[in-house]
Amino acid sequence: MRFVKTGLLMVLLPLFAFVGAHKFYISVTNVDYSEKNQSVQIITRIFIDDMNAVIKERYGVPSELGTDSESAMDRAYLEKYLRTKFLVEINGETVKYEFIGKKYDTDMVICYLEVPDIPLRSLKQIGIQNEVLTDIYDDQQNVVHFKVNGKKKSHVLVKSHTKGMLNL
Repeated sequence: MRFVKTGLLMVLLPLFAFVGAHKFYISVTNVDYSEKNQSVQIITRIFIDDMNAVIKERYGVPSELGTDSESAMDRAYLEKYLRTKFLVEINGETVKYEFIGKKYDTDMVICYLEVPDIPLRSLKQIGIQNEVLTDIYDDQQNVVHFKVNGKKKSHVLVKSHTKGMLNL
């Protein structure tokens, strides 16, 4: 039996060597409520190379996010893109968020966003519309994890379904 398994492995292993790698398009967003700050705090993680590609495609300018050549203009285009493709709703109304900043972790850009002055007692619903990268990658998946006041919910958002919500 061991000989059969080894033989099967020897036959199948070379076949897998010819299977081309397929890039996986995904972003991950965490949405939390801070009782201390009375704010909705959002952290979103996006692959740097994908963000550079979408900035070049959408705005026609080369982007160097995450490199020594990164400019203030690159950062401005990152924020501009997020403001058009990433929306936050509180109690059914679209609200403005503050772009707190960003940092890099290996091949990811991590963006910090915040919606301030939201008392917990008035918070009934949080919605995220995330169309990030769906304009250039049809198979883009944007995962959103909500964690507010003990309630947790996750959504996998795709080009045909870009909105996730947590009802409190």
